[in-house]
Amino acid sequence: MKFTPSKQVKDAINNNKPILALESTIIASGMPYPQNKDFYNRAVETCCRLDVVLAAIAIIDGIVHVGLDQNQVEHIATDDAVNKISKREIGVCIQGGLSGATTVSSASHIASAVGIRVFSTGGIGGVHKDYQSTLDMSQDLYSLRETPLVVVCSGVKSFLDVGRTIEALETFGVTLLGYKTRTFPLFYSSQSSFVLPFFVDKAEDVVRVFKYNVASGLGSSLLVLNPVPESDQIPEQTINNIISKSIHKMKSKRIIGKETTPFLLKDIAKETKNKSLDTNISLALNNVRLGAKIARCF
Repeated sequence: MKFTPSKQVKDAINNNKPILALESTIIASGMPYPQNKDFYNRAVETCCRLDVVLAAIAIIDGIVHVGLDQNQVEHIATDDAVNKISKREIGVCIQGGLSGATTVSSASHIASAVGIRVFSTGGIGGVHKDYQSTLDMSQDLYSLRETPLVVVCSGVKSFLDVGRTIEALETFGVTLLGYKTRTFPLFYSSQSSFVLPFFVDKAEDVVRVFKYNVASGLGSSLLVLNPVPESDQIPEQTINNIISKSIHKMKSKRIIGKETTPFLLKDIAKETKNKSLDTNISLALNNVRLGAKIARCF
């Protein structure tokens, strides 16, 4: 894949230094300004302390950028004209000379194509609760099925159908691996009733599992489930009540497709007086930290 690396990413590639990929939708619509830019800078600092290069991925004026400078981050963080680009829209964005913030599906595809092996995000997309009537399922799940990559997350967004998402991941052959947890985390909450069959306590073991998967001919991702720190979580029942109200608002406004997640994140943050935003930032930074530790072990 043709791409433009940042100076830091180019140096890391030339000197075989560990690189951690990051989607840019988390900057564009996952958090408001200036918290999104502050999160990015804290993520860079977290990686630097571990001697890992953070490579946020975005398409700017039709050019795939792996690693962003501060001006590019400002552009992604503030410009409403920046599109939300999933895997299926990469070519359209490049051909049209457009700017796009990458989702899990597009960022993980690009990261794998350019040789990056570890990717961190907040939470992946999944099966929507009204799937039976809308057939709304995130492209993230299909991308995880097809992309040999270590993906670190805190589960799926809590407003999705977690049970059906787990079933879909298992059907697609995606290995689920808890990191210091035996249950599937619920994004805002660290525990759930969904028991994980496998878990590890060390970053080195994550890499071993991934390498054995690749050696066995598996082409899917290894999904590492890393719970939000308990001190920053929101109790499951509390957040579920708020999510139900936000989903009702979303349906009354007839918001569908790729606009659903940004709307729900914003409305949930409003209803929790930004507690959900603080939790989102905490879990995302925690995933960056773990992703960097894993990248160092390759």
